[in-house]
This record gives sequence, structure tokens and C-alpha cells, in this order.
Amino acid sequence: MKIGILAIQGSIVEHKNMLERLGVETVLVKKPEHLEIIDGIILPGGESTTFFTILENRLLFDALREKLVNGLPAMGTCAGLILLSSRIENHPDQKTLKVLDITVSRNAYGRQRESFSTYVKIPVIGDREYECIFIRAPQIVEIGRNVKVHATFNDRPIFVEENNILGLTFHPELTDDPRIHEYFLKRCSG
Repeated sequence: MKIGILAIQGSIVEHKNMLERLGVETVLVKKPEHLEIIDGIILPGGESTTFFTILENRLLFDALREKLVNGLPAMGTCAGLILLSSRIENHPDQKTLKVLDITVSRNAYGRQRESFSTYVKIPVIGDREYECIFIRAPQIVEIGRNVKVHATFNDRPIFVEENNILGLTFHPELTDDPRIHEYFLKRCSG
């Protein structure tokens, strides 16, 4: 199995290290042709407007969207989630991939200094609580009817799934706990 990591910005190395720790080969996705050799893709955190600009410049936006619409499993964390979303409440003109039927609000928990971590129950990955690290995180403010909510914090979804797409408002790659990545890998292997 080969998992791609959208290698534009953000926590690329951290996701790569986690996947390699799990024995998974990784591909740093920088060009459309990289999408042809992967079994799933991670869209890491970063700055969502920058992601879009670079995706467009590298002709990756449409190619990635087509792959996702056709079933390529994806996991978006933080800004990656924003990129996957259908709507951005506080930036309605920002273009997104529109493959996850959610509305998000960018930087909803505040600025960098308001970043925090907390432990939550996520039943789909086991009984033990999971440390969720929020860094200038988005909030999911609305979900479509086919979106499953796997975890919440303060009554807001923080981990959702729709078809082949996982979306997280937090950064699982910044923990030592591989369970979120393991869950994603199960989705990639069918």
C-alpha cells in the first residue's frame, strides 16, 4: 500500500513519520501524476488559502478532486479538512474541493496562542481516550445528512467521515498515538 501526502506545506514530515512507523510506504504528492500511484491521500494542516493557490498552480486541484470524487480515500487534518469541505462560513468565496458535505469556520478556536490539546472518546478507534491537538483549528459548524460524526468537542464535530473522506479539525500526526492513522489505513485497504 502507498499513501500519498499532499506535499505543499504543513505537517508533511509528521504524517510521513507516523505512516512509516506503521510500515506504510509514502509518496509526497507534488504533481498530478503522483495521484496515479497511491491508494489514499492525506491532506495535512497548513494554510488553506495557500494550499488552494499552489494546487491550482501545479494543476493538482482538478486532478485531486476527480480522484476523490471517484473514490480515492482521503484524510484531511485542520487546513486539509477545510480544503475538503463544501463551504467555509467565514470565507464563502474561498474555493474548496467540495467532497465532504460540511461547512467549516476557519480559525474558529482563535489565534496561535489559543491552541490547546484535550482528550476525547473516539469509539471507532477504541475505548481509550485520544489526545486531540488543536492549532488555529477550524470548527465544523454544519454537516450534511450522510456525514458520520465520530467525535465531538464542546458539542461540535471534530472527526467526521463521508464515504471515502475523513475530516479532522485536529492534528493526529502530532501525537504518538497511531490509532487515527490506522483507522484511515483500514479505509484505504477496503
